[in-house]
Amino acid sequence: MTNLMQHRGWISKMRLGAASAALALAAVLVPAVITTQSAQAQTFKTLHSFDVTDGQYPEAGLVQGTNGDFYGTTFQGGANGDGTVFKITPSGTLTTLHSFDITDGSWIIAGLVQGTNGDFYGTTFEGGASDNCRGGCGTIFKITPSGTLTTLHSFDITDGSNPQAALVQGTNGKFYGTTSGGGANDFGTIFKITPSGTLTTLHSFNFYTDGDPLAGLVQATNGDFYGTTWDGGANGYGTVFKITPSGTLTTLYTFDGTDGSYPYAGLVQATNGHFYGTTEEGGANGYGTVFKITPSGTLTTLHSFDITDGATPVAALVQATDGHFYGTTYYGGANGDGTVFKITPSGALTTLHSFDITDGGNPYAAMVQATNGKFYGTTFQGGANGDGTVFSLSVGLGPFVETQPTSGKVGAEVKILGTDLTGATSVTFNGTAAAFKVVAKSLITTTVPSGATTGTVDVKTAKNTLKSNVVFRVTK
Repeated sequence: MTNLMQHRGWISKMRLGAASAALALAAVLVPAVITTQSAQAQTFKTLHSFDVTDGQYPEAGLVQGTNGDFYGTTFQGGANGDGTVFKITPSGTLTTLHSFDITDGSWIIAGLVQGTNGDFYGTTFEGGASDNCRGGCGTIFKITPSGTLTTLHSFDITDGSNPQAALVQGTNGKFYGTTSGGGANDFGTIFKITPSGTLTTLHSFNFYTDGDPLAGLVQATNGDFYGTTWDGGANGYGTVFKITPSGTLTTLYTFDGTDGSYPYAGLVQATNGHFYGTTEEGGANGYGTVFKITPSGTLTTLHSFDITDGATPVAALVQATDGHFYGTTYYGGANGDGTVFKITPSGALTTLHSFDITDGGNPYAAMVQATNGKFYGTTFQGGANGDGTVFSLSVGLGPFVETQPTSGKVGAEVKILGTDLTGATSVTFNGTAAAFKVVAKSLITTTVPSGATTGTVDVKTAKNTLKSNVVFRVTK
């Protein structure tokens, strides 16, 4: 059973591969009735095509660093063939920061998260010090923006194995994540780890009762973490759950196929407090869904894909500054190679781009909205060399600022990310002025001022006033 669990992440890929021919044929046979956005300016660009030497098959998405550049991982390729960590500028100049070599990790499925200390943290599906799994049980690592990597933890099955998901840094400064295998029942775990590498297993899943996770977690405004299991649960089609920071897990919803099945990706909490996500299959047409679920577990299916508008959404959504959600599908669309779409909170979907392999194909990961207003993402395949791409998509949304973290007490340090912050004249927290320092054109440092209340953070520059993409919560 261990070998099966070690390669759990490939179950979905094999099923996707087996379905690709049928989906491609269906995309040809079914008339393409696809709504494309034309009401506002839209520009799609392939920024980089991987060529194995600099990485291959980027399965994860990107994260924008405090320096304005993007950081990501590739599943394979690089100097040793075991995957890479890379940096890419908004204009497309790519630098390989690290090539894995099995001893420090292999097969990078998850993306990165930038910690409050400025370093990036991530996981590897295999590799590491333990020999309890064929190829290694996977690792958790830290990497500096310049590329110095430190292995913080090597899994050994007892505490989990084969992590597929990115980490999330909690408000307490610790990182939380999931493993797809291992733990007490060999069906995966939820763990927390300190920035220095002390790991604690919070929960061990049991496929038959509470599921089996592939996706990462999101910390909600109430302090609890929410996530999905890809399969398992009462009906075998996956679940939505919440878990407290101390490890008490509650299954909120169990899918039954008609409302979606196999939620491969995690959740995003919207500004209205509800969570939004996707299922890989199921729904009215069998090709996956977009859903909304309340914190208490009431689920609404917002959209069922039908191949023409996409199929097999395996990526999480991102809520943009216009209030709408943006996402990708692995298959379907005009050419069968996947799509980028927009969906309103009420469920009206618009296909923004259909990949055609030459500009990328089969996007696995969520996009990120950068502080310049554009979206950036990766495709698992396609591009000039067939090894995947990095792309950008502009839909006419303007620049904004992003705070790290998004909540804090009076006096807490806050980083403000932006595109052109040089010459900023004021920073306010919901109208209360704060002292600040412009560190670079992409970064301002400040502290939560006395008297501040929950609301947007505004930065006034010579050109305009930039608002934060989410509300900053002032805590006690």
